Amino acid sequence: MAVKDKYEIEFLLQTSAKVLDGMISTPSGLSDWFADDVNIKDDIYTFFWDGSEEEARLLTKKTNSKIKFQWIEDEEDGVDSYFELRHEVDPMTKSVILTVTFFAEPAEQEETQRFWENQIGELKRTLGA
Repeated sequence: MAVKDKYEIEFLLQTSAKVLDGMISTPSGLSDWFADDVNIKDDIYTFFWDGSEEEARLLTKKTNSKIKFQWIEDEEDGVDSYFELRHEVDPMTKSVILTVTFFAEPAEQEETQRFWENQIGELKRTLGA
C-alpha cells in the first residue's frame, strides 16, 4: 500500500458560488473543464480522458460549499485518500476561493499539483474568470 500525503492549493475565481457549484458537481459542468466526459451511476462518477477512464465514489456533496470524491482504485488498494473541491466567497472582494485538496505520493506531488493547476486553468477559461 502506497503512502500518500495530503496537499491543498487555493485558486481565486471571479465567478459566483452558484455557477462554480454547477461546474464542480454536475456531469455537464465537470465535462466542460475536468474531463472529456463524465457519467454518474448511483454515487460513482466515471471520468473519461483521451480513451481512458477513472471511477470515483462521491463521498460528500454540499451545495454551494464542496464536493469530495475517492478514486475507486485507491479505495480498492486500501489507500485512505480523497480529492475535494471546496469553495467560499471572500467577504471583502466577493471573489470565490476554490481550495483543492488532494493526496499524492511524495514522488508524484509536483506532477499531481501541475495536473490540478492545469485543470483549474481550464475551469477559469471556461468560466471566463
